[in-house]
Amino acid sequence: MDSAIIIGVGQFGAHIAKRMSELRCEVMAIDVNEERINEILPYVTNAQIGDSTNPEFMRAIGVGNYDVCIVTIGNSFQTSLETTSLVKELGANVVVSRAANDVQMKFLLRNGADEVIYPEKQTAMRVATKYASKTILDYIELDSDISIYEMKVPKEWNGKTIMQLDIRKKFNVNIIAVKRNAHLSIPTPTMLIMAEDVALVIGERKNIQKCFKV
Repeated sequence: MDSAIIIGVGQFGAHIAKRMSELRCEVMAIDVNEERINEILPYVTNAQIGDSTNPEFMRAIGVGNYDVCIVTIGNSFQTSLETTSLVKELGANVVVSRAANDVQMKFLLRNGADEVIYPEKQTAMRVATKYASKTILDYIELDSDISIYEMKVPKEWNGKTIMQLDIRKKFNVNIIAVKRNAHLSIPTPTMLIMAEDVALVIGERKNIQKCFKV
């Protein structure tokens, strides 16, 4: 994405706006709170104080000129829902909206959101998965089936090559990187796995659980 509108620059929206700016995206920030706009202004391309449910104001912003419109309003679901519906009606290319629960997610998807982000649930799932086992160091869910896990390698992998382990054939799990002494490497079939290595693997959760016995 080269350009984005971030609507609602509380803590969550501000983090998104700053990171997208760091990635050299053109970022327009919108909020009704003047203090929030003043705080985010040094980090974004432009910022406007205004009501995101006001058709005239949002039409003047030109939402259709941006690659993505991210609605991160967290203090009023009614405002978030109205904003989501309005920006889609005004021609927003992609609308991503924040939800706080499953019901909100369904309403947002029905009223213009192309994608819904659910930060509380996603963070809770990540923390729960990470700390459910000493083998799991980190976890990123890509969709309901496929995830990337950062795993301590089993003791029996020590001294074996990627080819000898052959976990892709045995478990349908792929090793996408190996971390050794804090350095990431793309594995080759002949790469030897060491006892202290950490593997980044991708696959279905059930297959990863079988592979790593967690």
